Amino acid sequence: MESGHEKRMYAAIVEPDRYLSLQRAATTPNGTSKSGQAGKLKRLSAVAASLALLVSLLVGCGPGESTAESVGGTAQQGDVTLVIGAYSVVKDSVQDIIPLFQQKWKEETGQTVTFEESYEASGTQARAIVGGFEADVTLLSLEGDIDKLTKAGLVSENWKEKPDGGMITRSVAVIGTREGNPLGLKSFADLAKPGVKVLYPNPKTSGGAQWDINAIYGAGLKESERETGQKDPAFAKQFLESVHANIESLDKSGRASMAAFEYGVGDALVTYENELVARIKQGAKYEIVVPDDTILIENPAVVVDANVDKHGTREVAEAFLDFLWSSEAQQVFAENGFRPTDQAVYAKFEQDYPVPPGLFDIKYLGGWSEVRETLYSKRGIWYQVLAGI
Repeated sequence: MESGHEKRMYAAIVEPDRYLSLQRAATTPNGTSKSGQAGKLKRLSAVAASLALLVSLLVGCGPGESTAESVGGTAQQGDVTLVIGAYSVVKDSVQDIIPLFQQKWKEETGQTVTFEESYEASGTQARAIVGGFEADVTLLSLEGDIDKLTKAGLVSENWKEKPDGGMITRSVAVIGTREGNPLGLKSFADLAKPGVKVLYPNPKTSGGAQWDINAIYGAGLKESERETGQKDPAFAKQFLESVHANIESLDKSGRASMAAFEYGVGDALVTYENELVARIKQGAKYEIVVPDDTILIENPAVVVDANVDKHGTREVAEAFLDFLWSSEAQQVFAENGFRPTDQAVYAKFEQDYPVPPGLFDIKYLGGWSEVRETLYSKRGIWYQVLAGI
């Protein structure tokens, strides 16, 4: 039977880009361990140096010859390793929370936990896990991406029995502008004005983008409801079309759209409130416009049952997941711009996160099943907007 180390080495040969990306995520830029994995980067050097030789050996292997068993090495460092697969926006918070959990687990059990971390757009991360990336715990942008894992038999269908329906953070969809809001933007309707260059990510790859599109479409429904007394999907579609006509770039993820905005692309960015809060705290000169009509964003996290049972990491994985609802972790989320689900923690930050008067949630749009069918199916409203029909 192959050891965990042998499997990782084999992955380094077969999927070197994925392997190196995962390992870099577990270390800080200067090469030291982000999560207690001292020495792992040194092993990376050895892996990189030997890849060329191993690939040449692979070319020379005949049918039926195994290469995985030929890759040796020492056992992984630490008493237990936990693999985290998360959507890109939550990266800063997770990396602040990990040391808190490591200390707590060490004090309670005497066991050292090391972490391997991967951050991608939510949809990309979910597809990677379904495709074989063996994350023990995953934090994703939206419920629909968790559904992909349950349908694949990787996650239990009772995952919503956790606190707050399995949601660890909340946010709202907002508009980011340049310093001083030079275009005077106040609502999603203002994004349709002539000459406004708008950024948001691609819903095909980004859960964040689906929240953005849901927010704009829902704002259209709210407007139609005020004017006619009922929701008008045709009006909301036209509302979404008018905003999308000003799109400057559809990026892979929320982080990619933020990076483009930071490089000077566009006049306005539709994104999570927490993304802009975090950037402003780091010194960025942006303004946050919270539209009166916008959507409440809720982000789930789960243990990937099939993987933790395979790895023998269920106990520590469940403990880490539960820790995400602790006051310590919720405090970190709040400091990084998320609206905490813990009401006691939220009370401390309430002045920073006022409730928009027209705030609505996914249920206003009919729930995720309805949204996936109405907006994101092959004949859905979003794809009609893209096709101009």
